[in-house]
Amino acid sequence: MDIDWHHFTLGSSLLGGILLGIAAGVLFLNSGRILGITGILEGLLTPTSEDSPWRLTFLLGLLASPLVAKLILPANLLHVPRIDASWVVVIVAGLLVGFGTRWGAGCTSGHGICGLSRLSVRSLVATLSFMCTGFITVFVIHHLL
Repeated sequence: MDIDWHHFTLGSSLLGGILLGIAAGVLFLNSGRILGITGILEGLLTPTSEDSPWRLTFLLGLLASPLVAKLILPANLLHVPRIDASWVVVIVAGLLVGFGTRWGAGCTSGHGICGLSRLSVRSLVATLSFMCTGFITVFVIHHLL
């Protein structure tokens, strides 16, 4: 897999980061909750959860946002990513990510965005761990295999 530098735009990346920061801040300031997708989904799956409505709304918004973007943005701003992997590889990768989020007590959004902004040492270690693992994985796949 290569980075598609032709379709990378600094503006949309910066806007996405700003929107994530605003969403994380609003959620934390309004409810004291951390914007970690794994934790939001896990809280929705527990039957005793009293805060299911906001969790369900958040996840539905996450799933609906590409459809809304397709409706309101011009076609030249939309890019459909191409995944050069079989379904087996994609499923195994998804399971490994799920295992990693349970083992690391949170996902990249929870640790990388919210944890680091709260100066959490645990989140710093987790973020460094998954970033370094990603760098090593890409190096091994592209240069050693």
